[in-house]
Amino acid sequence: MGRILGFLGFFGIGLVFIGWGIYGFSPKKKTTFGFWAGGEVFETDDPMGYNRAVGKLWIVFGLLLIFLGLPLLQGQNSPAIVFSVLGIMAESIGAMAVHELVIAPRYRKK
Repeated sequence: MGRILGFLGFFGIGLVFIGWGIYGFSPKKKTTFGFWAGGEVFETDDPMGYNRAVGKLWIVFGLLLIFLGLPLLQGQNSPAIVFSVLGIMAESIGAMAVHELVIAPRYRKK
């Protein structure tokens, strides 16, 4: 039972990120969809394009998070848990890098 609860935690949080990404696709939003918690969002000429790019990033992040939760199905004391821990760390750093190196320069107002 504990194995399934651990995975369901990852699955639920992954679904939250996927939902947040889908919300970012909203064509009615005229303001940019924030990436950083409480941070200032830069000005952009194409807020809808930026929102779509960040929405895609969050959807991929959520899917990878669900995938990284799969080792929890083997049990709490499984050595495969290391892949979940290191994978989440790498995924988080990767998401920040993609945002700062690819998405932000593309949509930042010049």
